[in-house]
Amino acid sequence: MPYELPHPWPTTPREAVTLQESLRDQVIERDEVGEARLVAGVDVGFEDGGQTMRAAAVLLSFPSLVLVASAAARRPTSFPYVPGLLAFRELPALLDALGSLGDRPDLILCDGHGRIHPRRFGLACHLGVATGIPTIGVGKSHYLGQYEPPGPQQGDWNPITDRDEVIGAQVTPQHVPIRNRGPSSLADRRPMKGNSAAASVSPNAPV
Repeated sequence: MPYELPHPWPTTPREAVTLQESLRDQVIERDEVGEARLVAGVDVGFEDGGQTMRAAAVLLSFPSLVLVASAAARRPTSFPYVPGLLAFRELPALLDALGSLGDRPDLILCDGHGRIHPRRFGLACHLGVATGIPTIGVGKSHYLGQYEPPGPQQGDWNPITDRDEVIGAQVTPQHVPIRNRGPSSLADRRPMKGNSAAASVSPNAPV
C-alpha cells in the first residue's frame, strides 16, 4: 500500500517550521487505536557519508510478535540535519518502506519523538498524520521536558512535562528478541537496562 506525502515538501528550514505549525493541530491524542493485530516498527539509517537515506520497516503480528513482513527503501538525502526537523529528512524514505510491507499496520512505532518537540510535532506526529495510522514515537535519548526517573520494573513510567504540559512518558522498557517464529514464551522478554522516552502521537493514538 503506497503512502504519498500529503502536502508540498519543504526545501528550507523556515518552510518546514511553518508546515509543522500548520499540521500540529491534526494530531489526535485520545485513544482510538482499538484492537492492534499488526504492529510496524520503522527506523532510518544513512549511507555514503549521509548522502543516502536507508529506511527499514518490519511488520509483526501482535501479541505473538511473529514476523509478517519486512522492507527497506533508499532515497537521496535531500534535507539537512536540523534539530526539531527530523521528519523532513527521514519521512519520505519511511513512507516508501512502509508502503512496501504489503499489509497496513494497526499501529506504528518509530525511532523519534512526537509531542516531545518544541512545536509539539516531531517525527512520530508527522508520520501518524501522513499515514492516518496511530503512531508512537520512541526516543533513545532525552530531548525536551522534565521527568522523575521511573522505577526499575518493566512498564514503570513517569510523565514528561514541559511548561506544565504532559508531552510524553519516560518508560522502563523491555527487550524482545525476535525469532523466526517470534518469542517462544513471555520469559524471553527480558528487561533492558536504562529507560526510553516514549511520546504517544497519532492520529488516534493513546496519550
